[in-house]
Amino acid sequence: MTREELRQLVAVVQRRQCELDNVEVKAARGGTPRRLFETLSAFANRPGGGVLLFGLDETRAFSLVGVGNAHRLQEELTHVASAEMEPALRPVFTVDEIDGQTVVTAEMDEVPATQKPCHYKTAGLPKGAYLRVGNTNRQMTDYEVFGYLSGRGQPTCDEEIVPGATLDDLDGALLDTYLDNLRRSRPRAGYLRGSREEALTRLRVLMQDGEVLRPTLAGLLMFGKYPQEYCPQLMITFVQYFGTTEEEKTPRGERFLDNRRFEGPISEMVAEAETYILGAMRKASLIKGVFRHDIPEYPQEALREALANAVAHRDYSTYVRGSYVQVRMFADRLEIQSPGGLFGNVTIENLEEEQSTRNARLMRMMEDMHVVENRGSGIKAMLHALRDANLEPPRFDDRRSSFLVSFRNHTLLSPEAIAWLNQFAGVPLNDRQRLALVYLRQRDQITNADYRRLNHVEALRAGQELRELAQTGLVDQHSSGRWTHYTLDDSFNRPVEETAVEMPLTDEAKIIAFVRENRSINNAECRSLLGVNLRRATYLLNKLVGECFLEREKGKRWARYSLVYATVEDLGSLANQRKDGY
Repeated sequence: MTREELRQLVAVVQRRQCELDNVEVKAARGGTPRRLFETLSAFANRPGGGVLLFGLDETRAFSLVGVGNAHRLQEELTHVASAEMEPALRPVFTVDEIDGQTVVTAEMDEVPATQKPCHYKTAGLPKGAYLRVGNTNRQMTDYEVFGYLSGRGQPTCDEEIVPGATLDDLDGALLDTYLDNLRRSRPRAGYLRGSREEALTRLRVLMQDGEVLRPTLAGLLMFGKYPQEYCPQLMITFVQYFGTTEEEKTPRGERFLDNRRFEGPISEMVAEAETYILGAMRKASLIKGVFRHDIPEYPQEALREALANAVAHRDYSTYVRGSYVQVRMFADRLEIQSPGGLFGNVTIENLEEEQSTRNARLMRMMEDMHVVENRGSGIKAMLHALRDANLEPPRFDDRRSSFLVSFRNHTLLSPEAIAWLNQFAGVPLNDRQRLALVYLRQRDQITNADYRRLNHVEALRAGQELRELAQTGLVDQHSSGRWTHYTLDDSFNRPVEETAVEMPLTDEAKIIAFVRENRSINNAECRSLLGVNLRRATYLLNKLVGECFLEREKGKRWARYSLVYATVEDLGSLANQRKDGY
């Protein structure tokens, strides 16, 4: 960290009047603070690490108080980090003087996944291991420690024998389909020769338990007639809430609108959940000719990938085998939560590029049965589907004991957002930068990784375009390097009514608005509305018919035209569907 970056960091903390998820503030006026091992452990276990900032007093509105002895502080912190932490840590210090007060930062790198959890040796595990939650440090639970330790190798929970289950508990037709698929795709595979039981044992669908062949957990989940007979909680649940919180009730006082659970083998469970949840979504209707097309508020492909990933990558260890995959639909978002955090070297930042499979056997079976596509493609498919639907990228939250994927149902480029963007028409921006501005209206900040996920560009291009955006003065850059993030300048973060200039409606939009108010329009009314001649009115009406916005009454010379859309809420929704090619 440079001295300029240190000063920027101090300014950010003082402006926000709080610590950050990657910054902890200590006064250190009277000496080295106690229990620094908690923060060292939390930052070493945190994706991206963190910064200890010394010389500001949180109890005095984060005012500068200065470090009492910067040299001794560095010595004592280095000793704790290197001699008392496992693995040993190497903080990087920066010292500067601001307004006559000495300020010190200590940067802590994230330790490799194979060395987590970093912990305080004296306390041991789990008491000496901490996680960063928001701007606080929390001691890890036994399960969270287990999650890190199991990530150092390849878990085999999906290969465990299911006590009491036998071959008769598996669906013979599904097993035959599985083996047929393998033999067609791998005709020379030696492990598929021999008896059916021998092949299934080599594939870890079955395992020998004394004199009896029993299904493995993966085998039962994939091919069981009713896996929940032995594992009741390994299912998918769906709850639809009335509002944007779980506490908000319907006018009749009900907590939720719908509550379902989906069971059976994985392929059946995922398919049924997908179909039911799609049916519960709000939809816009598009009629082309004699056909009606329903457009769900969340793309079907994104939902399918999220459900399949949740089942494939969840933790099946005994710690959380009693937990299930939860799907929650709110008025403004859809959430899919699965037990267990990210596994191995996969983080929120590298989710699209890195691959690390917790349940290797189960994943292989799901691929062979075409429940999932090629390994590692699910997140990319999800992002692509949301991008095509003009929705913001999903929000990923690794809570260590669970993993949460959230879809927001508001379109990024709504008419209101476009009107807000019009105020920047004179600023030289590309479409990716404009999209980032709209994204910042919905979110507190944007990072390089957020920009890449939003616009599907590489890291260097994302960094360059974000810096260019900051140079325009529309966004503010905070810190630099791996700590860099950007926020929308406060002067532009106002409701559209205060900033946007009302744009004139096109002739087509005027026609649509007229029809929405009066149910239909004819050529004469169109000419009167727009002040155009017969030829122009005929052209506009036929154009809107050709683009499936209006439909013309059959068999009448002076026909009337009415809206095709059955459930369009407003002109903004219509404009979005037209822009997206519907």
